[in-house]
Amino acid sequence: MKGPGTHLAGEAAGFQLPPLALYVHIPWCVRKCPYCDFNSHAAGSELPEEAYIDALLADLEQDLSHVHGRELTSIFFGGGTPSLFSANAIGRLLDGVEQRVPFARDIEITLEANPGTFEQAKFAAYRQLGINRLSIGVQSFQEAKLKALGRIHDGDEAVRAADMARKAGFDNFNLDLMHGLPDQSLEDALEDLQTAIAQGPTHLSWYQLTMEPNTVFWNQPPELPEDDILWDIQEAGQALLAEQGYAQYEVSAYARDGLRARHNLNYWTFGDFLGIGAGAHAKLSSPEGRIIRSWKTRLPKDYLDPAKRFQAGERHLDQDELPFEFLMNVLRLTDGVPAALFTQRTGMPLADLAAARTEAEARGLLLKDPERLVATHEGQLFLNDLLQHFLP
Repeated sequence: MKGPGTHLAGEAAGFQLPPLALYVHIPWCVRKCPYCDFNSHAAGSELPEEAYIDALLADLEQDLSHVHGRELTSIFFGGGTPSLFSANAIGRLLDGVEQRVPFARDIEITLEANPGTFEQAKFAAYRQLGINRLSIGVQSFQEAKLKALGRIHDGDEAVRAADMARKAGFDNFNLDLMHGLPDQSLEDALEDLQTAIAQGPTHLSWYQLTMEPNTVFWNQPPELPEDDILWDIQEAGQALLAEQGYAQYEVSAYARDGLRARHNLNYWTFGDFLGIGAGAHAKLSSPEGRIIRSWKTRLPKDYLDPAKRFQAGERHLDQDELPFEFLMNVLRLTDGVPAALFTQRTGMPLADLAAARTEAEARGLLLKDPERLVATHEGQLFLNDLLQHFLP
């Protein structure tokens, strides 16, 4: 008898173990922003760097059974604000990780940083450690907008941060930029985008501010632009990015020179990722095709408590959930994925999608292409409607 969420080797004949990445969560930041729903906590006068690095390595040690001989294709330090940690601490962690899981020769290692935490010497040291990509949380370059968002930096600091990243040796960096901000006009949004482009990033994450539960903005919502203005911003911004050589490859991701975020592409193509750190999530497969999602203890004080477990829970994905889980990720990509990837990642025959594909194609939400799974332009705009066709 087959249990829920399992795939037996004979049934998952086309299944292949996907690439493996690592997400490292650093949960502290200088100040919690009112729109942020991430697991982040205002830092005290001293960060428990050494204790936290010890915990991260012990956490990874417990997850090594999920590696199955694979090497890491990417590592992403997210938060919070990982750049609050010293280069010595990050270096000790990277050394410890590599001792436990081999790195691919061309591994991508990304560290999130905020302009208010930039120091030239620290970032040069990060680069020397092998970190080869930065993701800088700018959000806006305009004083009034930054103040409304609760950011600790100003526009000049954001520009200097990009300059310091280049001087530190980072020739591959992302700028995070929001639109649809309180009282933002079309002109404001395009000015922000033009300023970001002028800094020469290889990648831009450009996305609309949303009100998330359990945030200050959810309980005290600011006045946001009307829908017509939001639509105008989206259309004009996408045209500007394309004109400047930034190709859109995902709902909110734009890259120059093919420098797409490999770590995020692994998420969007239903790859595997280990997750270590307070509140980190993971998606992991076994050679037999069994897939689980797991999550770690959320509060830093609990994560650092040796009497408590790192892992807070896990859930095995049932076979009837897999089409939705797979497509929820891959259909975010503007050019989709080869249809054969569905079987490689889930172990299920492509024929299992046939009826739902036909319905979605008839509604103009999915492209009629037997070789690829790709949303139409309308399907990208109404992704939730498209995914409804693939619910269990």
